[in-house]
Amino acid sequence: MKRKIIVLFSLCSLMQAQELDGKKIFETYCWGCHHQSAMAFGPSFTEIASKRTEGEIKAYIISPEAMYKAFGYKRSAMTQLKLNDEEIKAISNYILSYKGK
Repeated sequence: MKRKIIVLFSLCSLMQAQELDGKKIFETYCWGCHHQSAMAFGPSFTEIASKRTEGEIKAYIISPEAMYKAFGYKRSAMTQLKLNDEEIKAISNYILSYKGK
């Protein structure tokens, strides 16, 4: 019985470890230019979330050079990030969590 509990706990811990934390990704890749609710070098997440859909946010993260004109910017100052699909989804969800704040 004790062995089953340990195995179950280990599986739950492993599943939680696989779920990416958008805040940690933000702190690693985005914080230098973006802040959650205040203007920095780039727009705040509150501003982005109020204007953009999840698809638009993901598209801009994936290819800022291809998207800046579609967003009405004169140039793209955002660097190309090397994030995988799960990281892009996590940061997009984190940005969208600021919608309406």
